[in-house]
Amino acid sequence: MSADPVLVIDDLHAGTTAGGEILRGVSISVAPGELHVVMGPNGSGKSTLAKTLLANPTYEVTAGRILLKGEDISELSTEERAQRGLFLGFQHPEEFAGVTVLNFLRQAMSARKGFDMSVLEVRLALMDWMNRLSVDQKFMDRYLNDGFSGGEKKRSEILQMALLEPDMAILDETDSGLDIDALKIVAEGINEVRKERPEMGVLLITHYQRILRYLTPDAVHIFVGGHIVESGGFEIAERLEIEGYEAFRGADVTQ
Repeated sequence: MSADPVLVIDDLHAGTTAGGEILRGVSISVAPGELHVVMGPNGSGKSTLAKTLLANPTYEVTAGRILLKGEDISELSTEERAQRGLFLGFQHPEEFAGVTVLNFLRQAMSARKGFDMSVLEVRLALMDWMNRLSVDQKFMDRYLNDGFSGGEKKRSEILQMALLEPDMAILDETDSGLDIDALKIVAEGINEVRKERPEMGVLLITHYQRILRYLTPDAVHIFVGGHIVESGGFEIAERLEIEGYEAFRGADVTQ
């Protein structure tokens, strides 16, 4: 694998006009194929980080840079970042009544590839991945997330990640609201996509350690108060499970 990082978050500061600064100097470097996990308590700024990376207009970057495959994308729109290969799996995916999964993916895949894809092309690709991810074939003709269970919404996000072939995937609390069976299915889906795209980087944002029973991280970052207070391997997550976030609140900033 290339030694050049696929994603570099360089001393990122961001916030809202009303709420002030939320991200207070975040730095993470993800090499191709690596899985990095950001863990933090509620209100620590984890979801703000995800939304800032995808240029949510609610948040303004006040300092620092975001580099995707060496390109500074800090000033690019959400659409431009997605076209360049950045993907966001939402904590609470939106519902789109009247838009089928098939039609949504056709539009998204065409935008990602830069040319119009036929319905047949998308249908065949979708059928292949639905088989691989154990998703019912009827799924493609349902309205996107409309009436979906929590598990179905998260599996839909993984299906989108598979078909859009991103270089870097940001997964914002993909494990949120899932029972143990659904969690295992979603984690296996992430592993299946990573196997197909071994150079895709993944930044997984989560509150709990439980998804790490099924995923093997290359790095774990503890996120408290809008910045990373400690980084390391899986042992960091194990320590968190025993000691809780209070053990990290007084730590020096390491990133």
